[in-house]
Amino acid sequence: MINYKHLHYFHAVATQGTVTRAAEQLHVTAQAISMQLQVLEDQLGEELFQKKGRVLELTEAGKTVLRYTEQIFDLGNELEQAVRRGVFKGDETLRVGVCDMIAKNLVFRLLQPARDAGLAMRLICREGRFEDLVVDLTAHKLDLVISDQGLPTGGAVRGHTRLLGSSTLTVFGHPDLCKAWPGRFPECLRNAPFLLPGQDAAIHSQLGSWFETHGLRPITVGEFDDGALLKSFACAGTGFMVAPTVLSSSVQAENGLVAVGTIDSIVEHFYAVSVERREGHPAVRRILDAAGRVFTQDPA
Repeated sequence: MINYKHLHYFHAVATQGTVTRAAEQLHVTAQAISMQLQVLEDQLGEELFQKKGRVLELTEAGKTVLRYTEQIFDLGNELEQAVRRGVFKGDETLRVGVCDMIAKNLVFRLLQPARDAGLAMRLICREGRFEDLVVDLTAHKLDLVISDQGLPTGGAVRGHTRLLGSSTLTVFGHPDLCKAWPGRFPECLRNAPFLLPGQDAAIHSQLGSWFETHGLRPITVGEFDDGALLKSFACAGTGFMVAPTVLSSSVQAENGLVAVGTIDSIVEHFYAVSVERREGHPAVRRILDAAGRVFTQDPA
């Protein structure tokens, strides 16, 4: 059987680059580390390192072992924390993947119910593209993905897509920008500078169609895969932006932006995507049960 200490030594060499530096970090002899690495390689039947100059580089097998090792260490740390807190009532950790373009204050509101367990709940959030997050979901590296799209019907991934809520879109702009582009909505946006969500965002193409229908032809001065970065540029007056109408009060209060008008013909949907193995997670249930309230009010 693979020994935890073998993995510990392997991880040190993989991250430090040499046996000597790993030995200094772990306060053991280089010979001891070399012997343990040899035992591990013999057990796995694969070479884990290859020499390149003065450093050791991971082989393809070594890279795979490193990924599993880090997961094993994460679980070990989770076990240690559980023992220290004296909590033994099922799953304490919730790993959530969040699509880049979703507004972070909306994600915060959706995830708040997961914290009802207090210090007994450890919440881990990862951001990324929907496709990448689904890969991690199917590999059970994530318990839940919050996204603006669901799993395709009849796709290769077997899981569950649940609608958390929906919202129309509102256009926002810096006060100075609004003064420079006055007039009735949406005509005031004609040839105006605009910040668009990236092409992976579900609303990207819908916005393009809406602009074309109204003959607005705004000037796209920026396109972002990261919603927080897009908002930072909007706060600097670089261009107009859209955000869910349900967040209108908080967007104005927290960022100093002005609501220009609402696009009623575009509705953005938000989903919770999970696989069968995790659908009974108590924190996930709390999130799903409370989601409706998030989309019925917008506290300033």
